[in-house]
Amino acid sequence: MKVTFVSNYINHHQIPFSDALYERLGPDYCFVQTMPMEEERVAMGWGVDIRKLPYVRCLYEDEYLCRRAIAESDVALLGWSEREDIAQERLHSGKITFRVSERLYREGQWKAISPRGLVAKYKEHIRYRNENVYLLCAGAYTASDFRLIGAYPGKMFRWGYFPQMRTYSEEQFASLKKEGPLQIVWAGRFIPLKHPEYVVRLAACLRQKGYDFRVHMLGSGELEPEIRRQAEQAGIAEQIVFYGYQEPDKVRDVMEQCHIHLFTSNYLEGWGAVVNEGMNSGCVEVVNAQVGAAPYLIRHGKNGLVYPDDSYPEMEALMLDLFEHWEERKHMGYAAYQTIVREWNAAHAAEELIRFARDLAGGKTTPSASGPLSPAPAVFPGKMYGAMMRGEI
Repeated sequence: MKVTFVSNYINHHQIPFSDALYERLGPDYCFVQTMPMEEERVAMGWGVDIRKLPYVRCLYEDEYLCRRAIAESDVALLGWSEREDIAQERLHSGKITFRVSERLYREGQWKAISPRGLVAKYKEHIRYRNENVYLLCAGAYTASDFRLIGAYPGKMFRWGYFPQMRTYSEEQFASLKKEGPLQIVWAGRFIPLKHPEYVVRLAACLRQKGYDFRVHMLGSGELEPEIRRQAEQAGIAEQIVFYGYQEPDKVRDVMEQCHIHLFTSNYLEGWGAVVNEGMNSGCVEVVNAQVGAAPYLIRHGKNGLVYPDDSYPEMEALMLDLFEHWEERKHMGYAAYQTIVREWNAAHAAEELIRFARDLAGGKTTPSASGPLSPAPAVFPGKMYGAMMRGEI
């Protein structure tokens, strides 16, 4: 079976999945990169030496070879690439093709009424609703957006991003989290949608309550000077460590030593791969339910905690309860780790994709029972948090 994945560029969130496919398919797997990585991403530590990845082909260096690989593949995965012309060629082929997509309408589903937008969505998606084309939903809110426009009926499946997975023996895992102050980690760009200011407010609250803690903030961005100023003004600068941008492995090293991973992004966060990384590091997750990864990965109260509607008060209440009842709640960190190593990882996703595609080639559609390639429920965004609380996702 020949498989080709087409996307703008490969990064550390996609390499483990590509490695897993290459391990299983060898030269029958190819990743087509359609553009060089932006300098901003390289500066953030996302840079990749693609010469070390035997399966990567660059469209901008050899378009003929890349187009041929896409055309000859038994299975193609089409991510975002800014080359819809190439996508359309594949979609018209009749061969097994998966669209890999985050949300269509992050800023609100009311945008679906745009006539111009609907014309574009018809050309790219809707007209293939009865063809050999399937949707891999990289985020729990994706299916609702596509159902709204009538695309891929009965052909939408859970998907996501699969960062590098680390595994530990029980003894190694137990040794990761030291006694003493509770360590909180926050990682991301310092931009409005990620709400780094929530961290300062929370730290001030925790200090006022007399808790012993330390916050680790990894990343940088336009708001970093203001966040540092707020920390100084609130008198909590000693409780917060600012790291700036770090290589992915360094981020993971810090996460391993932390007890709690706080992720405060709002509804504009399509997936949020740091949730995978925090869970894999054994952190107790506290995450806004609007984040695309949250409904797929987190079962509230079992392997993490979610709060609704981008609400700082709800988040603060969860954190205070977590500190107050740490001994009873800390088991969620190990449960989060198990979620990643048992199901939401690159190797499992690759195996499920190959199995699913082979069944499709044989005329059968056999979704997974859970995790990657299981049916994606199309839940209206405003009802997602309630569905999570009822255990329906």
